[in-house]
Amino acid sequence: MTRVTRRRTLPALVAVVALAGAMGAAPGATGLTPRQLAGQRVIYSYPGLTPPDALLQRIRAGEAGGVIFFGENVQSSQQIAGVVRQLRAASAQSPVSWPLLLLTDQEGGQVRRLPGEPALSEKQVGQAADPVAAATAAGTGAGRTLTAAGMNVNLAPVLDVYRQAGDFIDRYGRSYSNDPAVAGRLGAAAVTAQQATGVAATAKHFPGLGSAPASANTDVAPVTLNVPLPELRAKDEAPYPTAIRAAVDLVMLSWAVYPALDAGRPAGLSPVVVRQELRQRTGFSGVTITDALEAGALNGYGTTGNRAVLAAGAGTDLILASARDVAQGDSAADALAAALGNGTLPSADFTASVDRISALRSRLP
Repeated sequence: MTRVTRRRTLPALVAVVALAGAMGAAPGATGLTPRQLAGQRVIYSYPGLTPPDALLQRIRAGEAGGVIFFGENVQSSQQIAGVVRQLRAASAQSPVSWPLLLLTDQEGGQVRRLPGEPALSEKQVGQAADPVAAATAAGTGAGRTLTAAGMNVNLAPVLDVYRQAGDFIDRYGRSYSNDPAVAGRLGAAAVTAQQATGVAATAKHFPGLGSAPASANTDVAPVTLNVPLPELRAKDEAPYPTAIRAAVDLVMLSWAVYPALDAGRPAGLSPVVVRQELRQRTGFSGVTITDALEAGALNGYGTTGNRAVLAAGAGTDLILASARDVAQGDSAADALAAALGNGTLPSADFTASVDRISALRSRLP
């Protein structure tokens, strides 16, 4: 009951706390401070095998929405399960009652942060004798692997529709098919199976990286994909409505620029892509999340804080501070709190994002 009550009253709290922050007044004891509200939108990361005290302090203070784990954080299943218990213990001391979002990339094949399922890559799933059964098994396997470690969000499945063998998304077997109908059907099967285990699924990377050549990598440098709008919608975006009908919990935005939609900004910083194309046209009402905030594709967009505010202003709910540096997450959250307080980020929009995130968190184990 506490979680439901807090979630339902959060919009009023956001408005009151934002006003208090803007006026320089201290928030009420029963509310969340602007920094706590901002923290709900930030996913932190850390280096090595042991979470630093600075991260634990942020979690205890209710100033972090979640944590993402990479290969360097994982020595064994037992070790990472112990880390998760430590993070959950810190969260139990915080004023925020919702479970932490505990994320990793467990796509399958070569892209796995944790030991265990799914063994097959998405390409191998698509080539299986019974692809739907293979996708279902992969989704179940991923969910069970994360559940065993105590995690609750998987940044998978990839819904990118590759074009050429060996291109950027195909070279690691990260695409089910070059047929958008097949990619959508298999992605939906994986989503349904994974979420049945209690682990939220993430469809990525909207509106699609399937046309990216092998040399194009948004992690490293800016990427522009000059796909005509009819092709972009008929091929790259086509798997998403199927995943949305399967009730996928999250969608990750691409950092590529799509001139057919918005020639001026990467997708995850573009209100046209997030609010119009994904929300209005495609009908997604769940949680949106950025790709890595430190990506080379954003080199022209200033500091960590500036990038975080631009992404939030575009309508992206969760900010992925994945540089394995707690200070990066702090910079993002501090900037969001300041932007909420001074009105750069309207309180109504901030409310809507935090409410979507809290709704997801409230129903996770």
